[in-house]
Amino acid sequence: MAEAATHIVRAALRPKLYRDIEIPSDRSFYDLAEAIVRAYAFDLDHAFGFFPKLTGHIYDAKPRYELFAEMGEGDDSLSVRKTTVAQAFPKVGKAMTFLFDYGDEWRFRVEVLALGEREPRKRYPRVVASVGKAPPQYPDPDEDFDEED
Repeated sequence: MAEAATHIVRAALRPKLYRDIEIPSDRSFYDLAEAIVRAYAFDLDHAFGFFPKLTGHIYDAKPRYELFAEMGEGDDSLSVRKTTVAQAFPKVGKAMTFLFDYGDEWRFRVEVLALGEREPRKRYPRVVASVGKAPPQYPDPDEDFDEED
């Protein structure tokens, strides 16, 4: 893959609630996590991981990439700082679950939509499409967030 290549990924909470993000292919999974969290206006204040299983009990899936690996706690997890987007997402159509905040369990389906080329004078990562209103990271327990919004 060319050095200037980018990955365009869709990070979806639901089918009609997603952000498409273009990120350089040589960036780390940590950078991708940061871009997803920022695209939803969340704070990157919790542990996270990427899991190849899309439904059910995702924790047994391998290979899994977790922030815990950086802390020496991640059993057999791989590093989110040392793994590049291109290594984990080698082709269009590849999808994983991005789990942010193991307590609240924000589960994003992250799928590669396309591969692109870096453009001069563009800042990356960047949101290239935004559909649906992002929920609050810490919803008020007295208010219902309408999942159809």
